[in-house]
This record gives sequence, structure tokens and C-alpha cells, in this order.
Amino acid sequence: MSVATLGIQGRCAHCHTTLVLKPWQLNAIAINEAFTCEHCQKTLELRCPQQMKRFKSLDSLALLRFSASLTVCTALLVALVMEWIGLLSVSEQLNASLITIFVYFVFVRHARQRQDLTLILDAAKAHAD
Repeated sequence: MSVATLGIQGRCAHCHTTLVLKPWQLNAIAINEAFTCEHCQKTLELRCPQQMKRFKSLDSLALLRFSASLTVCTALLVALVMEWIGLLSVSEQLNASLITIFVYFVFVRHARQRQDLTLILDAAKAHAD
């Protein structure tokens, strides 16, 4: 069974196959461990510092999405309360709510685009025991 996580793919340096990385492969990349390619059975690892930095920045995206949804809920609630007590008209409350929701969806789209990532996996160095 194939499990797609976050849409992160890896490109094998040996057979040049692009494969969707499984959670255990993502964990291996996160702790700088080599793993084998499912197609050619050769060992791979991520050595590029720029790609490693972008890969590690994906952790913060999950927290940002949660905080963005919490902010949107708070803004909608505040606009509703302001409309109830008479500080905003119904049309102003509706406009504020629609703008808030629009900004949230723009943010979510940007976050999803950043999650679509293809890592170029290099051949693993031989480890001396």
C-alpha cells in the first residue's frame, strides 16, 4: 500500500526514478540516515544543504496552518460580536468575514505549493564501522 505524505517526492541518483517518499523515508531524511531506493535497491541520502533547509522548514508549515485557522476563527468571531453590539453594520461584518476567509485560502494555497517538493537524492557514502 502506497502512502503519500505531503506530496514530497524524491529523485534517485542511480536509476533517475521519481518516487513518492513514505513516512519512514522522510524520517530517515530528517535524521540524516541513508535508505534504499525501492526500484534499484541502492542506498540514497539527502546531502544538499539548501534542500535539507527547505525540507526542515516544512515542519513549521503545519504550525502556521493551525495558527492561521485559529486567527481566522478569532477574526470571524470578533467581526460577529462587533456587528452584534453595533460597531459594524451587517454589510461591513460580511465584508470583513469574506476578506478574512479569502486571505486564509490564499495562505493555504501558498502553503500547499511549498509542500510540493521533489528532493534530489544523492548516492549514499559508505559508512565505516
